[in-house]
Amino acid sequence: MSSTAAVRPPGRRRAAIWITLGVIVALVIAFFVFAGLYADILWYQQVGFLNVLTTQWFGAITMFFIGFLGMAVPLWLAIQLAYRLRPVYAKLNSQLDRYQQVVEPLRRLAMYGIPIVFGIFAGVSAGSRWQTAAMWLNGTAYGKTDPLFHLDIGFYLFALPFYRGAVGFASAVVLIALLATLATCYLYGSLRVSGREVRISKAARIQISVISALYLLLQGVSIWLDRYATVTDSNVNDMINGAAYTDVNATIPARAVLAGAAVFVALLFVLTAFIGRWRFPIVGTALLIVAALIAGAIYPWVIQRFQVEPSQKTLETPFVQNGIDATRDAYGLSDIDVIPYNATTDVEQGQLRQDAQTTAQIRIIDPAVVSPSFRQLEQFRQYYAFPNNLAVDRYDIGGKEQDAVVAVRELQQSGLTSARNWYNDTIVYTHGYGLVAAYGNKRSVDGQPVFLESGIPSQGSLGTYEPRIYFGQQSPTYSIVGGPKGGKNVELDYPGGKGDAQQTYTTFSGEGGPKLDNIFKRLVYALKFQDEQIVLSDAVNNDSQILYDRDPVKRVQKVAPYLTLDSQAYPTVVDGRVKWVIDGYTTSDQYPYSHVGSLSDAIADTETPKPAYAFDDINYIRNSVKATVDAYDGSVTLYAWDAKDPILKTWEKIYPATVKPMSDMSSQLLSHVRYPADMFKVQRSVLGQYHVTDAGSFYSREDAWTTPNDPVSSPTDPTLQPPYYLTMQMPGQKAPSFSLYTTFIPQASSESSRSVLKGYLAVDSDAGSTKGKVSSAYGKLRLLTLPSSDTVPGPGQVQNTFNSDPTVSAQLNLLRQGKTDVINGNLLTLPVGGGLLYVQPVYVKSTGETSYPLLQKVLVAFGDKIAFEDTLDQALDALFGGDSGATAGDNNVPQTGGGTGGTDGSTGGGGTETGSGGSGSAQNNPALQQALAQAKQALADRETALKAGDWAAYGQADQRLQQALQDALAAEGTSSSK
Repeated sequence: MSSTAAVRPPGRRRAAIWITLGVIVALVIAFFVFAGLYADILWYQQVGFLNVLTTQWFGAITMFFIGFLGMAVPLWLAIQLAYRLRPVYAKLNSQLDRYQQVVEPLRRLAMYGIPIVFGIFAGVSAGSRWQTAAMWLNGTAYGKTDPLFHLDIGFYLFALPFYRGAVGFASAVVLIALLATLATCYLYGSLRVSGREVRISKAARIQISVISALYLLLQGVSIWLDRYATVTDSNVNDMINGAAYTDVNATIPARAVLAGAAVFVALLFVLTAFIGRWRFPIVGTALLIVAALIAGAIYPWVIQRFQVEPSQKTLETPFVQNGIDATRDAYGLSDIDVIPYNATTDVEQGQLRQDAQTTAQIRIIDPAVVSPSFRQLEQFRQYYAFPNNLAVDRYDIGGKEQDAVVAVRELQQSGLTSARNWYNDTIVYTHGYGLVAAYGNKRSVDGQPVFLESGIPSQGSLGTYEPRIYFGQQSPTYSIVGGPKGGKNVELDYPGGKGDAQQTYTTFSGEGGPKLDNIFKRLVYALKFQDEQIVLSDAVNNDSQILYDRDPVKRVQKVAPYLTLDSQAYPTVVDGRVKWVIDGYTTSDQYPYSHVGSLSDAIADTETPKPAYAFDDINYIRNSVKATVDAYDGSVTLYAWDAKDPILKTWEKIYPATVKPMSDMSSQLLSHVRYPADMFKVQRSVLGQYHVTDAGSFYSREDAWTTPNDPVSSPTDPTLQPPYYLTMQMPGQKAPSFSLYTTFIPQASSESSRSVLKGYLAVDSDAGSTKGKVSSAYGKLRLLTLPSSDTVPGPGQVQNTFNSDPTVSAQLNLLRQGKTDVINGNLLTLPVGGGLLYVQPVYVKSTGETSYPLLQKVLVAFGDKIAFEDTLDQALDALFGGDSGATAGDNNVPQTGGGTGGTDGSTGGGGTETGSGGSGSAQNNPALQQALAQAKQALADRETALKAGDWAAYGQADQRLQQALQDALAAEGTSSSK
């Protein structure tokens, strides 16, 4: 054999090279996919919820194959039968001959390829909806029936969506099979069209007739199921959801007739398969279309136009009542206590005596304002941070419940600036440190928060706890922690002073993430995070763990994907650990007769930007789960808070052993559970209309309410006022309780509508502290309704009064001297003294880079009376004739805010007492302090003269005020020039 004969041809060599490259590329892609899947397995396994991942995979894969086979097999059978039963000697025209010549070489590929392609699309669609099938298989009875069909509500929540989806899928399969049959029959001569003549072979006739009959049978089932869907459709001019008079008396009967007609026409197609006459099914189909038009559209329109509209209120009242009752049940509003509240607007001495416990807890520290104060007083280093909006919690301090504004000191690596590199970012700077808490009702003499827990190391009233924050809302994307026992500590724990030698280091000792104990795992995570250092660095050892997905909300969402989570996770110290508490909701849009609303619209307000939800429209919600995430090791625990919720019960069957009973909650954790704000926002949004329980009044919409805009939001882009957590005593309560409240004003019908207060809604948010037992008062909703004749001002009116009052304006102008900004805090409303008391803290902030807001004044209002003083206690006394009868929490102002450090690690937080009404710029300027004191006295004298009608004294006081202002300006200028 010659040497040239042994040489492989160039074409075959190129083919081998391309095949090899293709295999290599496929293997690389497969490994990347495998690495991602394996990383997911490691994460879920470490957190203890591997069955959640495997259930999702099993459900999606199972439904994919069901969808794939459900589409591909019928389609393949239809094509195969049409081809195999084709006429052997069919006479074709020249055009079809050419088509066959083109198609025939690809026939085998098409007969298998077309079903496979359609099957893949169907499988992907079915796989993405595996939850619907799972909920149908595991559905739980609700225990109540709908008022029309008298079926258990669980049928609408779990079964009906699956049935309609299954029928829709089957209809699509049959329709595609029918089209494929017609195309194959035409191509191979079973179906011939010659002018107006259509010839069909017997085999094709039978196949087409049977498939058409199946399709019509499915349409009959679909129309029959549509009858039940009327109880969740919008109706009565979008006033309620659910079947109304026209639906019950026209649409539903018509659909029942159409369903029967569709079955009858299907039988005609079956008959055609045997007798070969197409006239009957064709005429039947045409009549079915006409019947659908008449019975499905024209007849209901006639009933609505000529019977319902002339007497709509009378005829629709029973159905409107169904909507009211169902909506209040679906949103948890059935057991609300409605309390008529004849609010007084008069003030007198001692009026708050019966509300002394409430006034002592009035929160004057605004969690949306004081974050810069926390940063300046408790940040210590630039690589620590606090969120912009802090949380409100409560702690038992000396046997007394105390409201607190809280936040954790989280790691913010962007503050490292020039010290940033892979080693520092990943190995050294791994966690934050400590929880900081300030009294909600106290302030220092210079306006700082008064801390009950602060400092590094943490000190205060919360006892000993694990302060390290490895899992938080601002944690790094990933960190590598841990090491062998006895090894060197390399993770920065906390700064001890100005030099590196005084830093304290630690090593993570928990089980917080997957272990990197072999090279394969390191390679997997190097691919996941696109970082080769995970493989190459000698800082990674067999005892290392990789922490990622560290946001507590994200962790809970991954282990409980069926929950909609509250927009705010809040930290609390529980059983010696810092834990994040997250509220989880089960929702649906299939509750019969219940109002459908936008979840994101209901939640959005000044403190919460409009969130994005995959499924935004809901008509059912329950706070079914309370979840915790340990800030040290990231462990996630789910507790069944509403164990009666049928949706939660269903998901517990799908994901067994993932949710613990509420009885497993410790007493400390239970004492920090609170009623969730997002749930409350949804309820107040619904209650604006559905506080009216009489169908006639509801139909007239004569008493619709709305949530007022936040008076401190931008006038050009107003946002809703958030609900606020306060400890207070509502009418009907025996003692003050930690609560969440909101107010209502009339829904505007014109620009001239008055923003008077119409309602006040509060919910008891204290779950108690007895292990395994939730307080019977928790979750109790109380709605104070004010008589129509009352003219209690709403928040917007009160804010306008504050802003336009000449005395207040003059003092605010004084506070603005010296390049300072005045910040109005949250405007709180409390039902005390037989009326409604408004309280608003006023902060002063200089324009310097390191400035932070200081609480300098408090505004209060009751009826048409207002007061503006240095402390809440003084303001209440001034408002109620010199003696309110009660004391506020800031009646004994401490000398310092209790802060233990500044940004350089040195001690700080101490404040010195300022002059009355002064700002920080007056602290070291006696002339300015004296001028401010004279101005304040002149203001008081002028107000006294105005009330007494003594215009001579008024003019003298006004002159003294103007002179004092000029003196203050001169003194400020002198101070600034030094």
